[in-house]
Amino acid sequence: MLLQRLLTAIILIPLVVWGVLAADHWLFAAMAAAVMLLCAWEWARLAGLQSLPLQLLYVLLCGLLLTGLWFIATDGVSHFLILIAAGLWLGMSLALFSWRRKVLRKAVFQPFILVLGLLLLTAAWQAMVSLHQLPDIGPQLTLGLLILIWIADSAAYFTGKALGRRKLAPVLSPGKTLEGMAGALAAAAIWGVLMFVMLLQSSAHSTSHLIAVALLLSLLTAVVSVAGDLFESLVKRRADKKDSGHLLPGHGGIWDRIDSLIASAPVFAAGLHLSGIV
Repeated sequence: MLLQRLLTAIILIPLVVWGVLAADHWLFAAMAAAVMLLCAWEWARLAGLQSLPLQLLYVLLCGLLLTGLWFIATDGVSHFLILIAAGLWLGMSLALFSWRRKVLRKAVFQPFILVLGLLLLTAAWQAMVSLHQLPDIGPQLTLGLLILIWIADSAAYFTGKALGRRKLAPVLSPGKTLEGMAGALAAAAIWGVLMFVMLLQSSAHSTSHLIAVALLLSLLTAVVSVAGDLFESLVKRRADKKDSGHLLPGHGGIWDRIDSLIASAPVFAAGLHLSGIV
C-alpha cells in the first residue's frame, strides 16, 4: 500500500505542478474539468445512483455546466457562483464540526447531495480557473493554494498523532482531533503569510494589510478544507464506503484526494476577490 501511494504521488505531483505553472490557461481549465468530472462520477455513485447510465447522465450534466461557465457565463455570474459556494462551505463547516446525527433518510439525502454536488463541483472548478487566470501571479497563487491545503493536512495529521487527545468530529471522523486542527491552522497561517508576502509584496497594499488578509484567509481556508474532508466522510458513511473510488492506487478515489480543495478553492478565491488585493 505504501509503495502504491508513493508511486502514485511521484507520477501525479509533477503533473499537477506542470499543469498549474506551465500549461496554457485553457489546458489547465480542461485538466481541472477532467478531474471534476471524474469526481462527479464518484459523487453520483456515493449519492446512491446505482446504474451506470444515471451516473454518466450526472457526469454529462456537470460537464454541460462547466462548458456553460467557460463559454457563456459572465464574470459577474462566475463571481456570484464562487461567493454562493464559499458561503455554503462556511455554513456547512459549523454544521459538520458539531454533527451528531448518524443516519440521514435516503429520500432527503440523495436529491440533496446530487444537487449540491453540481453546485460545489462547478464552483470549485470556477474558483480554480479564476485564480489561475489572474494577471502575473495566477498560476503561482493557484499552486500556493494547493500547497496550503497539503501543509494544513500534513500538520493536522502529525500534530494529531503526537498530541491528539480531544475529538474534533467523533461521529464523522473519529481520527481527527482538536489538537490536529490547531496544528493545521498554525501551519496554514505561517504558509499563508509567506505566500502573500512573496507574491504580493509589490502590490499597492502595505505589508501589514497583506499579512492581515493572509492570516484571515489562510485560517478560513484551512477550516473549510477540514470541513470538505468531513463532508465527504459523511457521504461515504451514508453509502457505507471506505473510499470514494479506486482510480488512484493507494490513495482511493479522486474525491478522496480533492475533498479539501473542493471546499477551499471557493473560499480562497472569494476572499481574494472581496479583499481587493488582486
